[in-house]
Amino acid sequence: MKTVISALLLALLSIGMQAQNRLENAKKKASESHALIMLNFSGSDWCIPCIKLHKNIIETEDFKKMETEKVIIYINADFPRNKKNQLPLDLKKENALLADQYNSKGIFPYTIVLDSGGKVLKSWEGLPSENALTFSKEIREIRENQKK
Repeated sequence: MKTVISALLLALLSIGMQAQNRLENAKKKASESHALIMLNFSGSDWCIPCIKLHKNIIETEDFKKMETEKVIIYINADFPRNKKNQLPLDLKKENALLADQYNSKGIFPYTIVLDSGGKVLKSWEGLPSENALTFSKEIREIRENQKK
């Protein structure tokens, strides 16, 4: 009986550890490159503000430039509803754990900027009012303030 319980506990712990891979990897990379982590909770196939956020900000050159310049490390925790858009089970579990930790209210879209330790520095509930250039500028300012 002890072996069964031990095996179950070990399995649950390994799932929990594996499920945090993207965030843990992002923390490590952010620490090495002095970058910020941007975590975005979205419903890519049902949430109209989420779709607009991706189209008007995340998919723009200004935003992509921040990724290539290592200003931010971007993580999208997506929660699609349509069967054809479902994510692999491990990614679903990881997104659920991220939501438990950072988006307990279930807001969509919900975007947060974290430091390399996982501390929330800034958050946006819903679609940010800024355009892509202003949004990117604000992220860069947050990063500059972190360096001081």
